[in-house]
Amino acid sequence: MQQSPTSQPLQQPSAPKQQSVHPAGYKPPPPGASPGYRPPFLRPGMQSPKGAIPISPHPGLPAETRPGFIPPQHQQHPLTRPVTQPPVISHTVRPAIVDSPIAAASTVPKEASMSPPTQHTEIHKKKRMYPEQITKAYSGEAPTSPAYASQQSYASLTAANQQPQFVSPMGIQPPYFQQQQPYVQPQISNVGYNAYGKDSVSQVTSQFGSMNMGPVAHTVSPAVPLLGARPQIADIENTGPQINLPSNISVTDSPFVNADSSYQCSTVNAVPATDSLLKKSRLPLALILTPYRSLKEEDEIVPVVRDGVIARCRRCRTYINPFVTFVEGGQRWKCNMCFLLNDVPAAFDYDNLTQQPADRWKRPELNYGCVEFVAPTEYMVRPPQAPAYVFVIDVSYSAIQSGMLATATRTILDSLERLPNDENRTRVAIVTVDSSLHFYNLHPNLNQPQMLVVSDLDDVYLPSPSDLLVNLTESIETIKILLEKLPDMFKNSVNVNNALGTGLQAAFKMLSQFGGKIICLQSTLPNTGAGALKPREDVKLLGTSKESTLLNAASPFYKTFAVDCSRSQIACDMIIFGSQYSDVATLSCVPHYTGGQTYYYPGFNASRTEDAIKFAHELSELLAEQIGLEAVIRIRASRGLRMSSFHGNFFIRSTDLLALPNVPRDQKYVVEVAIDDDLKVPTACFQTALLHTACNGERRIRVVTTCLPVVNSISELYASANQQAIMAYLGTKAVERALTSKLEDARDAIVNKLVDIMGVYKMHVLGSAQGSTPQLTSPENLKLLPLLVLGLIKHDGIRQSSQIPSDMRANAMNLLITMPIQLLIPYVYANFYSLHNLPPEAGEFSEKGVIFPPILNLTAENLEVHGCYLLENGQNMYIWVGRNVVPQLCVDLFNVKSYEGLKGGKITLPVLNTPLNRKVNTLIGKVREKRRGGYFPTLYLVKEDGDPYLRLWFLAHLIEDRTDNIMSYQQFLQHIKDRVSSSSF
Repeated sequence: MQQSPTSQPLQQPSAPKQQSVHPAGYKPPPPGASPGYRPPFLRPGMQSPKGAIPISPHPGLPAETRPGFIPPQHQQHPLTRPVTQPPVISHTVRPAIVDSPIAAASTVPKEASMSPPTQHTEIHKKKRMYPEQITKAYSGEAPTSPAYASQQSYASLTAANQQPQFVSPMGIQPPYFQQQQPYVQPQISNVGYNAYGKDSVSQVTSQFGSMNMGPVAHTVSPAVPLLGARPQIADIENTGPQINLPSNISVTDSPFVNADSSYQCSTVNAVPATDSLLKKSRLPLALILTPYRSLKEEDEIVPVVRDGVIARCRRCRTYINPFVTFVEGGQRWKCNMCFLLNDVPAAFDYDNLTQQPADRWKRPELNYGCVEFVAPTEYMVRPPQAPAYVFVIDVSYSAIQSGMLATATRTILDSLERLPNDENRTRVAIVTVDSSLHFYNLHPNLNQPQMLVVSDLDDVYLPSPSDLLVNLTESIETIKILLEKLPDMFKNSVNVNNALGTGLQAAFKMLSQFGGKIICLQSTLPNTGAGALKPREDVKLLGTSKESTLLNAASPFYKTFAVDCSRSQIACDMIIFGSQYSDVATLSCVPHYTGGQTYYYPGFNASRTEDAIKFAHELSELLAEQIGLEAVIRIRASRGLRMSSFHGNFFIRSTDLLALPNVPRDQKYVVEVAIDDDLKVPTACFQTALLHTACNGERRIRVVTTCLPVVNSISELYASANQQAIMAYLGTKAVERALTSKLEDARDAIVNKLVDIMGVYKMHVLGSAQGSTPQLTSPENLKLLPLLVLGLIKHDGIRQSSQIPSDMRANAMNLLITMPIQLLIPYVYANFYSLHNLPPEAGEFSEKGVIFPPILNLTAENLEVHGCYLLENGQNMYIWVGRNVVPQLCVDLFNVKSYEGLKGGKITLPVLNTPLNRKVNTLIGKVREKRRGGYFPTLYLVKEDGDPYLRLWFLAHLIEDRTDNIMSYQQFLQHIKDRVSSSSF
């Protein structure tokens, strides 16, 4: 009878000095073993069978410093005594995960990464700076970054007036609420709770059974008083609390086992063990996904597995990841979602590229929480889709007069080389639309493109099906000729009609067999043919309970069309130019259900350089985007958890399968999670799988895995809450509520959720009795949540106002739904900087990039009459200039002699040879670069006594002040405190 391979000890190698080609832990087969024999796989540091020689990944280290070393005095302990049969283990014994990112990174073999590790720059915590001579007059011998102050002493002005000259929407306000009181120090409470409640005998037994996987001590978040103190906005961009996992929870010590939060994060960085605990906490449990985000130079490149070996659970179809468990000597692995035992693929420990055995522990899928697999043929239902673009361009009178047609055709012409075309398979077609459809024969053998006009809008057809959608490489010269001639072909047109719906149907016919993308450039409200719309803007409804009717689609045609597109793998991007009412709410239905994007340019006029530059930049970046084609997304979670609802631009094909014909970069999706069964394990995992076709024709699977601890106490749950993710969740839910009910209901819903969170924290975490208290308190990690909620309430997409056109509000809602967290934060709470007293280092380059000045609170108390400020929210930038600004600043920054010579509105800041101008231009350039290319913020110059509408638009961003009928920040806190005191939780 053949001896079991698992009982064979490892043999002493005959030539110790010769380097083995086998992976660590390899054991040769015993004599007479069958051809299908697979030896037990021992991970570095595991205890081998008795008499075996353990293989260490650190052969040069002394024995006592090697991972897995057991001191002699403990070698006879029952848990460490060698056995003749390798035990079936759930987690292997190895050194604990290193807390320091730098030290942890050093424990991962260099070969384990297919790209250099991320260089995480330390977050620069900027303190507010108050220069001693903030009002000192500008002079030639000023420091590198001079302080521009009023021409007379600011101290004397203050003494004469007995109060600072602040600019505010309501005139001069009294000093900040309780400004004279010092900032209240956080009260640290109850430090030392562990992650899973108090220890018990049963728990200790369970921990022994899990082989050294004991609890992690959590620190309860300090309590922070909010009333009377300005919000500490320097922390607004900090990511959520650290994820504290039990030691040895992952199979490797890589610091990247959890996916970066920019790909996937949760509203709480710990999962409640029961549904009752979740309901008691009133905290939302949801995932914020941006699985296909763009990368910056310093970001870690997503590693790609190209050997075709994809290990998945047989039952729940989870992809193998760093949080699985290898058992039975490494021959099988236990799924971390459903706990089923699965066989390790035969090629998992073999490198097909080098044709040699490979080290299992260096595989990317065991070291990285975000990894991409090149999918084999079984993941394809047809050959990979080639990129295909159909441009549907409005050529009506409005499009010509605004300059949209000329700017669009020039930008497309300049961007043809930027279209994804790695394999020379990309196809392109152009359709122009007014009251008729104009097709173009772009066959490469033609010297000139041929126009084919179809005037019958009731029964659309393709006049020359084979020559309309052509190969870009083969027909590029013909396409260029057409784009150069299009503006002249329609320059004398006075046709004011537009048959957009019919044009979309024609584009669908071109792409239905292959799939692809429709890029629609629309300047006129569609008023003829299929999907014709009527102007419905009614200013009497703005700011009323009936305003939501203007924010819902006016016609079912566009949603029905979008669903048909999704089934045929066709996406649509809608680019809308709003010289008049455009019904953004209706037209944006098509991108919403096809995974596309909506761009809106109100009052576009190409004769303004700023308008033309913004549109050209954003269209060029859109065309150059490395999109994912014919994609589906599925989110899996640990047993007991269920994805309950989904929000974003996609179509739900089944209960949990999201269909996206196109996956654009940097688009956010929100997924709510429900707890169906109690979680009796120390951790819970979420895994997002994005199956898509890359532009180069490869079918790929991007897998994003996040592991979170399971907690049983409400205090630990609150200590793990992520205020940024909660804000993103609330913004999405508010938009959904506004569209299904009323805007007022949307605002009330997010305020009620904030009251619930603050009330439960007071009652069940701090243990305060019900009733009035002198202070409103939040945990440290949620101290800015009230500010972010106030920002949502005052955001253009949700706030109470009769001055926001419905097109602009609908566009703002689209951005709230789709923006990733990194862009959403400044969009809700803008960045605000002082320019007249820049620190010497501001605007200069350092090893970490451009140095920004200290960020200011969004309150008019920071506006001085002689000051100059920059405010940016990712969509627009504003330079505010006070009426008493120093003339020299106007010369140095704008090349204008005085304040009176400044002209408000959209501007391009000149490039001058002055330190101030160079610094400000550097800051503006960096702001535009940080928006990841998708958006190009327009710069506005706002004079204190200039255009009232522009001035009001700027001051609306100062959300800490009272605006219109919406409370200031301190009033809002007092309102929340009163609600908390009068409610029961």
